[in-house]
Amino acid sequence: MKKIAKFEKVSYNQFKNDFMDSFPQYNEKEVEEIYHSIQLPKRATKGSAGYDFYSPIDFELKPRQTIKIPTGIRVRIENGWVLGLYPRSGLGFKYRLQLNSDYYNSDNEGHMFVKLTNDSNEDKSLSLKAGQGMVQGIFFEFGIVEDDDVTEERNGGFGSTTK
Repeated sequence: MKKIAKFEKVSYNQFKNDFMDSFPQYNEKEVEEIYHSIQLPKRATKGSAGYDFYSPIDFELKPRQTIKIPTGIRVRIENGWVLGLYPRSGLGFKYRLQLNSDYYNSDNEGHMFVKLTNDSNEDKSLSLKAGQGMVQGIFFEFGIVEDDDVTEERNGGFGSTTK
């Protein structure tokens, strides 16, 4: 296997700012404890393609509710590769998951977010505990077309490429 990336935590200040934006009910001491408990993504077995991303907090998501979770994680990837995020298989069958991330060198340090929406048709609530897997990431090599002449640099921010 070719080693092409490295997971890292974002800085505490970046995590704190992003986390408090999503969860203002937490105090700074709680946020600091959450930050220190963040696990870097890892594979469950040596044959696994996906790296499990873990929830930093306990939460319950009722049908038709959405939650945006700052993971505290960023990833440095070699040029020509991309990280795709996907629902973990058990959760994907029961709930619709929307996933967002950002670029490593952007103003927000490339902080990756997970946005989950519970679209269960069976009125099932999704409950996860801190440290449980919520999504998985798989690295893919990608190419571009022969006449590609893009020179624009991106500085992150969700939806910033169409502004």
